Amino acid sequence: MPKSGTTWLKALTFAIVNRSKSENSTSGSPLLFQNPHQLVPFFELDLYRAGKLPDPSSALNTRSSRLRIFGTHVPYQCLPDTIISNDSKSPRIIYLCRNPLDTFTSLMHFLSQNGELRADEPSALEKTFGAFCEGMFVYGPFWEQIMGYWDASLRNPNKVLFLHYEDLQRDTPSSVMKLTEFLGCGFSQQEEDLGLVEGLIKLCSLENLKNLECNKEGDIHLVHTLKKSSYFRKEKVGDWVNFLTPSMAKRLKSLMTEKFAGSGLTLDILA
Repeated sequence: MPKSGTTWLKALTFAIVNRSKSENSTSGSPLLFQNPHQLVPFFELDLYRAGKLPDPSSALNTRSSRLRIFGTHVPYQCLPDTIISNDSKSPRIIYLCRNPLDTFTSLMHFLSQNGELRADEPSALEKTFGAFCEGMFVYGPFWEQIMGYWDASLRNPNKVLFLHYEDLQRDTPSSVMKLTEFLGCGFSQQEEDLGLVEGLIKLCSLENLKNLECNKEGDIHLVHTLKKSSYFRKEKVGDWVNFLTPSMAKRLKSLMTEKFAGSGLTLDILA
């Protein structure tokens, strides 16, 4: 789902898969010179854009021929059978979920930074908020997309890993360990002793990525031309309290209760 930590997840996954077993494994990382979205392409925004039929192997983004990484915001219900099947050759799916209050806040800032929303115009903001609540959101209704991946993770936990953005922010090391185990490339004791886990987390941190020259200047050309810097704002959970009105927060909380009722899914809205 857009504005739910995709950039961070791409960076972490790329660094995990491409790490070398040496103390300085992060010093020459491509993440120091390229934006995560340039290193991990989107299926629908890069590879298959404008109806072209590329060879996915041409987007090889790892040093290992065993693992390749691609991104998508497409709902689970719309993924092709070749991706969601239980076949041993089908890919593993990592889904990062973020609470809707912070997701909308992040979306609001992202659109504003790219000239697509005037946050100081109440009517424009109210219209965007109303559309978000009613499910008129890019890549489909927010609620249905989350539930699609949540249900899939319960049915097939070996194929679909459902991560919470709030857990990733609160305890990054534990979430990274869960991610590596799911990918089948866990850290060895030697790697842990060398501090590779901490180094990888630092490399992929918002503070580090946002201050790299490759992310401070220039644009990314997806469906629109977007500022690289607009992908890096805050990792804070609960930042919505500084931007959403009480009525907006109340409406989103009510929708969470309604949409997730009986599913077992709960989302943290405060740090």
